[in-house]
Amino acid sequence: MVSSRQTQSIRLVWEVFDRSDNAFSVVELVQMHKDSMNKTTVYRILDRFEKEGKLHTFLGKNGLKWYAKCNNCSSKQHIDIHPHFQCNECGKVECLSIDVKIPKVAKHHIEQANMLLLGQCDECVV
Repeated sequence: MVSSRQTQSIRLVWEVFDRSDNAFSVVELVQMHKDSMNKTTVYRILDRFEKEGKLHTFLGKNGLKWYAKCNNCSSKQHIDIHPHFQCNECGKVECLSIDVKIPKVAKHHIEQANMLLLGQCDECVV
C-alpha cells in the first residue's frame, strides 16, 4: 500500500521510488511531474510520505533536499539511520547500506542525523 489515500498523483510520485533505489532531489521530482501536477502537490505528497515513514530526507551538497525510500520505518519513528553518497561528477545520490551508530549525548535527545559522503561513483572513476 502506497498511502492511506491513493490518488493518481500519489501513485505517480511513489512509482519513481518504487522503480529505483536511488535518492531524488525535490527539484528532480518536481521536474518529472511538471506535466501532471503542480509543485505544491509534489511537495505535499513528499511531506505525507515522510510523515508516514515511507521516505526520509537529507541535505545534499549545496543544501538541496533529497528524498529516499525508508527501510522498516513507521509514522512514529524513522529508524534507518545511514550515510548517503553523492557523486561530484554525475550528481547521483544513493543511500549506503552501512549502519551508523549515533552516540547518546547527555541532556540531549537526538531525533535526526545526517552524513553525506562526497566523491566519485564507480561509473565516474577514471
